[in-house]
Amino acid sequence: MNQEDYINNLSDTLKTLDNSLYHLKRSYNICSSIGAKKEYSDDEFDSFETLTSRYARMIDIVIQKVFRSIDKLEFEDQGTLIDVINRAHKRGFFESIDEIREMKDFRNEIVHEYTNQNLIDLFKDILKYTNKLFDIVEKVKCYCSKYEQR
Repeated sequence: MNQEDYINNLSDTLKTLDNSLYHLKRSYNICSSIGAKKEYSDDEFDSFETLTSRYARMIDIVIQKVFRSIDKLEFEDQGTLIDVINRAHKRGFFESIDEIREMKDFRNEIVHEYTNQNLIDLFKDILKYTNKLFDIVEKVKCYCSKYEQR
């Protein structure tokens, strides 16, 4: 692959990111108006469950696709997930390694949680983590804009 191929790959990945971001923001706005509760109606529960699913998918897109696409474009050795995260941190996408680790761990909790009550307990945190994810995505898009200019 040449430089242009890597730029096209990043561009395609950013389109996927934008599409997922649109749906995540939509769910976030719905759930923000509902707020954290001890009990939810069926429709409210469905809304939060959709938000958690979209959050988990967005974390995967950001880390597995976007961060890695940037690394490929910038000729970085792919390495381990830790290497990818460290380079993303150096690019200023998030405040600390612990922050992104916490967000990724939260994604794993969502994916592996099977009981409704435990999901309800996660709903309290989903609004906080989703808001942090929006900040990361904004920084990534700003960083990547230098490649879209070409």
